[in-house]
Amino acid sequence: MSIGWLYFIVIILANTVGSLSGMGGGVIIKPVLDAIGAHSVGTISFYSSIAVFTMAIVSTIKQVKNGVTVKPKTVLFLSLGSVLGGIIGNVTFEGLLRIYSDEQVVQKIQISLTIVSLLFAIVYTHYKWSSWQLTKIHWYFSAGLFLGFLATLLGIGGGPINVALLMLCFGFPIKEATVYSIVTILFSQFSKLIATGLSTGYQIFDLSLLSFIIPAAIFGGFLGAQLSGILSDKRVLQVYQFVVVAVIGLNLWNLF
Repeated sequence: MSIGWLYFIVIILANTVGSLSGMGGGVIIKPVLDAIGAHSVGTISFYSSIAVFTMAIVSTIKQVKNGVTVKPKTVLFLSLGSVLGGIIGNVTFEGLLRIYSDEQVVQKIQISLTIVSLLFAIVYTHYKWSSWQLTKIHWYFSAGLFLGFLATLLGIGGGPINVALLMLCFGFPIKEATVYSIVTILFSQFSKLIATGLSTGYQIFDLSLLSFIIPAAIFGGFLGAQLSGILSDKRVLQVYQFVVVAVIGLNLWNLF
């Protein structure tokens, strides 16, 4: 099997789960592509961002058609924060690549931070801490800033910490949190891709693989959003928790 078809299968499965649960797919794509080991850390982060950005567009459109309502002001300030956070995260990521001559060091930093965020997510959803019920506009901006930064720095698109943090801070039910999470992912990855184009350009990557990555991302995003409209909140939460545990295991495998 060629590497293109292997990536195609990985991205369809990852984005289906990512779109359904609000995790964005990158939290699965990044460690799986790391484990495959066919490309550099920077290239894998770029491919993951393309897949997650494409999924986020498709999933957002489909979720709105499913009848999930979102508040325009909340979307606006989460998005503004995530754009700025995405730029800062990308600058930080490229700075780490310049500081450490060995890309494996940067990869281990990404994996370690990802595991910490995954542990937070699983503990929160298991113990169901009381929501802080924040309502001020600056909190939405701050949440978007933090999540956008983390998403691009780790190369995972957003991950489960998005959903958990949005539920904790603002008291969103899980399906509403997944939609806001996907919107945050959409804008953070958009800013990352723009920043990459302005700094290193896209010619340093093998763009022929995008003919596999983009169609897989579209199909996965559509299928995940379709399932989200069918499954109950309880089932979505179960899928979320199962995937978080599985991805923690995969990241530990890559770390050691």
